[in-house]
Amino acid sequence: MHWKLLTYLEIQALDRATTVPILPVGAIEAHGPHLPLCTDDIISEAMAESACRQLPEYGLRGIILPTWSFNPAGFAREHSGTLHFSAATTRAMFQDLGDNLQAQGWRTLAVANSHFDPTHLESLKQALQNLPLQIAFPDLTRGQNARRLTAEFQSGACHAGQYETSIVLARQPQLVKDHQLPQVPHSLVEAMRQGKSTFAEAGGPRAYFGTPAQASPEEGRLTVEELGRILVEAIFSTTR
Repeated sequence: MHWKLLTYLEIQALDRATTVPILPVGAIEAHGPHLPLCTDDIISEAMAESACRQLPEYGLRGIILPTWSFNPAGFAREHSGTLHFSAATTRAMFQDLGDNLQAQGWRTLAVANSHFDPTHLESLKQALQNLPLQIAFPDLTRGQNARRLTAEFQSGACHAGQYETSIVLARQPQLVKDHQLPQVPHSLVEAMRQGKSTFAEAGGPRAYFGTPAQASPEEGRLTVEELGRILVEAIFSTTR
């Protein structure tokens, strides 16, 4: 179910104890010469929809909120098309959303995030700490969650690479341009540790890292199912 496609009476009738709003969180930023600016949105929406398919196994259901795309994207700010917003914008939006949901009787908010700019992640975590709701937010960059995803994802060299290109191929293949590109093996995680602040400084002047040429829709479908499973487990542990 998509929140924005329902009537107010349909929203009103939903059981607040067993229905969980899920917010896909992404960005509008450069994703190489082959993927659309909304790649993170596509991945987060896929994660949310996968979770909705799996939640009934736990006696729950999900409803997908409109995707939030207006977040910090400083690493891509030198590339045309990127829309880079302040951390304060993210914090303010989440506070308003939390207040709206609480006023309507909702108990829990789940967040499907696939945008990993460090400023964004920090502002997102700060914002979620202050909300008057139970929060289900699996940080995909940490520990066990990261280890459940692909080898390229774990390497940190994964922006618009095999990992992300595979998901877009599985979801909206018509949006993928020629992805037979040379490998860019530099780890964004390591670049961040070294204080780099743009894709170019990190060794990716064309706004991609990893091996997009090895992407496949089959990998993308498997990854989406695992992303959904990770989110479902976070929701279940939050609500039980």
